[in-house]
Amino acid sequence: IFKWLVKNINDSLEKKGGASDTNFISVLDIFGFESFECNSFEQLCINYCNEKLQQHFNNHIFGMEQDLYMKEGLKLEYIEYTNNNNVVKAIE
Repeated sequence: IFKWLVKNINDSLEKKGGASDTNFISVLDIFGFESFECNSFEQLCINYCNEKLQQHFNNHIFGMEQDLYMKEGLKLEYIEYTNNNNVVKAIE
């Protein structure tokens, strides 16, 4: 089922008339991008867990800490960080 799902996603992303390598979905995990010729369901699960961990880390280290600084009236330079909610929701 996983291979069928990936094939259908890839087919739907393929540009009509060629050049299918310009559209793709990548999952950034804690350690960076991984590029395999063929991903397995196991790798998707690992990447999903890593994305959830990264989401938790970003929320606590950046989001909640900055909110606390602002609430306490402390001066800080706002740090913009990547929010991976769309990736997590797509997998869920």
